[in-house]
Order: sequence, then C-alpha cells, then structure tokens
Amino acid sequence: MGHPDQRFDVNLSILFTELPLLERPAAAAAAGFTAVELWWPWIETPTPPQTELDALKKALDDAGTHLVGLNFYAGQLPGPDRGALSVPGAESDRFRANIDVAADFAASVGCKALNALYGNRVDGVDPAVQDELALENLVSAARAADRIGAVLLIETLNKPESPRYPLVSAPAGIEVVDKVNSATGLGNARFLLDLYHLSMNGEDLSQVISAYAGKTGHVQIADNPGRGAPGTGSLPLEQLLDELTKAGYDGWVGLEYKPGDRPSSESFDWLPAEARGPLRASDPPRTHVFRKAPS
Repeated sequence: MGHPDQRFDVNLSILFTELPLLERPAAAAAAGFTAVELWWPWIETPTPPQTELDALKKALDDAGTHLVGLNFYAGQLPGPDRGALSVPGAESDRFRANIDVAADFAASVGCKALNALYGNRVDGVDPAVQDELALENLVSAARAADRIGAVLLIETLNKPESPRYPLVSAPAGIEVVDKVNSATGLGNARFLLDLYHLSMNGEDLSQVISAYAGKTGHVQIADNPGRGAPGTGSLPLEQLLDELTKAGYDGWVGLEYKPGDRPSSESFDWLPAEARGPLRASDPPRTHVFRKAPS
C-alpha cells in the first residue's frame, strides 16, 4: 500500500494557517515533516523588507525544515487573484520586481523549485496580448531559476474554482512549459501536477500521469470532493502516487489540502509518522504509506 520511498512536504500557506507564518515551520517539524513549501507569503508586496525575508529564513533554519517549493508573487492569494505575470500594467510590473527577490530568497534556503501562477484573463484585453506578456515574463523567471539551479513550475488550476484562469487542463499547462523551454533553451520549465485541480477538471488522472510524468517537476495532492486530506474524499490517491513513481517521478509530493474543522496537526492521521520525512539510507524498508481514514 503506497510506494515506500515517496517524499511528502507540507504547504504552509494552506496548512497551519491558524499560526503566524514564522511559527509554521516549527509546527510542521513537530508533526514529523522535514520539508515545506509556500505560496508567496507577502501578498501585499513583491519586495518585502530584507528583515522579513531573513526572519522567515531563520524560522525555517531553526525548525530544521527545508523549503522545497516557493511561489513567485501571485497577487491576492488566497483571494481573487490567480497570479500576476499575464496581467498587463501594475501587476505584471510587480511580478517582474519579484523575480530576483524570490529567486535570491530561494537560493538562500536551498529551494530548487519556483512556481509561477499564470494569472486570470482580464476584461477588455486580447488573450493573445496576455499570452505574449506571459511568455516574456516566464522566460525571465526561467532564467532567474536557472541562475540558482532551480526549476520553473507551471501550474494548472481548475475551472470551477478559477473560471478566469486560462490553464485548466494538463495539456494547456504542458503547452506553456514547452513554449518556455523552446524560448529559453534551458529546459528547466516543468509541469506542476496537482491531482486535486486535475480531478476537478474531470481529467483522466492515470492518463495524465502516463503522458506527462516525464515533464513533471512537482506534485501536489488533496482529496476530492472537499480539498481535504487523503481519505476524506473519493480520489484513489495512493494508487495515483504509485503510478507516478512507476512512471519515473521521484520528486516531492506537496500536501496542499484543507485541514477541515480541526487543527492542522491533527490532519495527518492518514500518513504514519515514519513516512513523513524522506527515506534515509539508515531507515528500515517502508511497507506502507497510507492508513485508512478514520470512520
């Protein structure tokens, strides 16, 4: 049950949000995790004071947690926005101002994956104009990621929850990945495969995995319906993660789900404590990962 060497990280922008940002890495560590990811934490500014960046680095270091994924500035997220890089005017300018800030922070904590949310369609703006702007900004982001030895992630969302977001299928996300790689020649743009979003779009998840595992740079999971922990919905997440591993994916699996009406620390009962950190050479073989959800 479950592949024995999967690596799970906790998204601290959706879990442990009952705590201040700087307390979340320690809370994740107390729950047994060694790796975390984040949406851009400063939704009001792409260029926070260096003191705030330093404070977050210290919180991560003090907790012994490794940041394995970070979003570029994406506007009000959570909120009405779904990214900034394709939005003409001030938002695109903010994204550009953030590129080196985010990349330099990622470098300072050893983070090797930077996620760039595409942005919503804008009334009165030709989609082709937005797509041209997006490619220009994604090329800059890919070059900044390459500078620090990181990959650039392109994420698809789901149409029911993000009706103005243009990338709402795996092929749409892959098309952008390929365009960025063609434009830069760097080959460091990768697909962020989010099983929850893809399931909300009604896609054949096994087919997506088979077709695109080789272009996938990060995976995120939540159950459906409800975007809760594995076992709270009907997605065969254990099976799907096994399929990903068999297809060659060996990267991190981000836990990007809502804890429900309980503290985040109590939402990991589906995952045995010994499976929460990465497998080390000294660890005994793992014979399972998922537990059954409590009835």
